[in-house]
Amino acid sequence: MTETYDLVVIGAGPGGYVAAIRARQLGMTVAVVEKRAALGGVCLNEGCIPSKALLDSSELFAQIRDKAAGHGIMVEPPRLELARMQERKREVVGKLTEGIAFLFKKNGITRLTGTASLAGVGSDGLIAVSIAGDDPAQPARLQGRRVLLATGSSAVALPGIPFDGRHVVDASGALAFEQVPEHLLVVGAGYIGLELGSVWRRLGARVTVVETLAKPLPATDGQVADTLVRSLKKQGFSFRMETKAAGLKQQDDGLAVELAGPAGNEQVHCDRLLVAAGRRPVTAGLGLENVGLTVGVDGRLTVDEQYATSVPGIFAIGDLVAGPMLAHKASEEGVVCVERMAGQASRVAYDCLPGVVYTWPEAAGVGRTEEQLKASGRPYLTGRFNFSANGRARCMDEGEGFVKLLADAESGRIEGVHIIGPRASDLIAEAVTAMTYGATAQDLAMTFHGHPTLAEALKEAALDAHKQAIHA
Repeated sequence: MTETYDLVVIGAGPGGYVAAIRARQLGMTVAVVEKRAALGGVCLNEGCIPSKALLDSSELFAQIRDKAAGHGIMVEPPRLELARMQERKREVVGKLTEGIAFLFKKNGITRLTGTASLAGVGSDGLIAVSIAGDDPAQPARLQGRRVLLATGSSAVALPGIPFDGRHVVDASGALAFEQVPEHLLVVGAGYIGLELGSVWRRLGARVTVVETLAKPLPATDGQVADTLVRSLKKQGFSFRMETKAAGLKQQDDGLAVELAGPAGNEQVHCDRLLVAAGRRPVTAGLGLENVGLTVGVDGRLTVDEQYATSVPGIFAIGDLVAGPMLAHKASEEGVVCVERMAGQASRVAYDCLPGVVYTWPEAAGVGRTEEQLKASGRPYLTGRFNFSANGRARCMDEGEGFVKLLADAESGRIEGVHIIGPRASDLIAEAVTAMTYGATAQDLAMTFHGHPTLAEALKEAALDAHKQAIHA
């Protein structure tokens, strides 16, 4: 007899596994089908977490090498043991995947390993899901009163430059190098390219970034993006903007990549090529055609505010639907999706969705950029405070960067906050909270901030919006 669940989740990434746990809290019977042996999806196994583990390790290495003497700490030049650094990364990932498995057991979620596909919708409205797996003890088929698609995305290869897993790699491959590249060529000046470029630059690689646009990070505030590029150049990055990788030749000592840019074509030699030029939703093999679902020209599924597709009972979240491909977006959508199934009036506050670049300095932003506000024609206020005037940042020897706050000129309501500097990834949370509750610049300016802290820069930027900054 085919087992039936209130909810079947396909994909155990940050959207799927969070949705499954919340659904169980709401009293639903839940099964999750994941093709990987480990839970957590790309984010935990091949993306967010392993990249941050290597970013932290490489940052520590660079600090000891470049900054220890300035603090009066005299050490021998540090020696890199990349194998141990990679092992630590795997340990971090392993502990977190084990943690999710524990949460599944604790919450009574049925976990199935294999490739799931939609098999059809019965006359009773139940949705059949087929499972292709290696475990004969597992069911090959189950049914769901509802099915949530949360299969995420995969890296896009460049035309004529396929991934080979060794010399031409995606982010997953670039996280697993067994030796530091001599020259890493990165195609794509987005979050992934700049972060992984930072890892290997700190560890000794020469890094060249190729980008088809005139500026990196097009969704980021322009002043922040410009400041980040200047900082990365000082760290040794080389940038080729308005340039594309047009071809590739394998050579005995590496790769010859043909670049087409404003000055014409040139060949650049490298030993590793990281392609981080975008991602596409994973829908192949899902059996969408069996239930009458089709994807749009962008490869995504269209859903309503309930995250319901055009087929009753089938829902989709995360990278499969419109919006930035971010783990925290997928998690929030997963929670809201199942809460709406349970009749709750939940919603995702997309206007307060933060983005973070985990380079050093870090860059983070939430809300509208100054470019967007200028284009809208609405009057706005700007407040800015540099970390060079922040006591805590000075103590840390991290005075680079600033906080910029944008507010509506009439109401004073905060429209956006953009940060480049130390621990911007943590500081942006206060801005997200303030904006979620509709705070004004004056509200933030009147809020206590401990001294000395990096967060005081937020208060000063809020004060500066009304030209009241004390330490500017």
